[in-house]
Amino acid sequence: MKRLRVLVACEFSGIVRDAFIERGHDAMSCDLLPTERPGPHYQGDVFDIINDGWDLMIAHPPCTYLSYAATKYWNQPGRDKKREEALNFFLKLFRAPIPKIAIENPVGYPNTVFRKPDQIVNPFNFGDPERKAICLWLNNLPTLFYTKPNELFTDITHVEKPGPTYIDKSGKARYFTDAIIGFSKDAQKRRSRFFPGIAKAMATQWG
Repeated sequence: MKRLRVLVACEFSGIVRDAFIERGHDAMSCDLLPTERPGPHYQGDVFDIINDGWDLMIAHPPCTYLSYAATKYWNQPGRDKKREEALNFFLKLFRAPIPKIAIENPVGYPNTVFRKPDQIVNPFNFGDPERKAICLWLNNLPTLFYTKPNELFTDITHVEKPGPTYIDKSGKARYFTDAIIGFSKDAQKRRSRFFPGIAKAMATQWG
């Protein structure tokens, strides 16, 4: 196995970085925030280090202005400018001079103005009992492989697809992630932490 130099952009949790380190790779996370776990981390602008000879980059660009989850705020004053700035950052990462790239984001603006993602996965596909559509835009990488319980001769990666945690006043189904962190002070930060099962699959299959 070749030891890869892996950059995990826009990650303060260290979850994806550590999954690659556990597989023997030279991985470093980068974010404007400090890392939550001890480990290789650059605190600052990812484009300060984008040309440092990486083999693979996995990026989690901020989705605040890109996600369709906040469409009720879509036309607020100044929102369109911030949305275009966020999209330009997304595209700059995708077009970075790195041989293999994966960009992760929820369903949102890039899906229509850039292109559809190469794959949409859920945490429950890879063993985390949560439900959240995660889009992956891939450059020179295969889609992630996972197996459902009815497939034979392969290790099952799925756990049971979670049902709604509760139904809100409008009748909309809300799931575990919404219920736990929906309106907490650090909700945005907690939502941005990636899922260990998908991180492990990335490290195993792309590493």
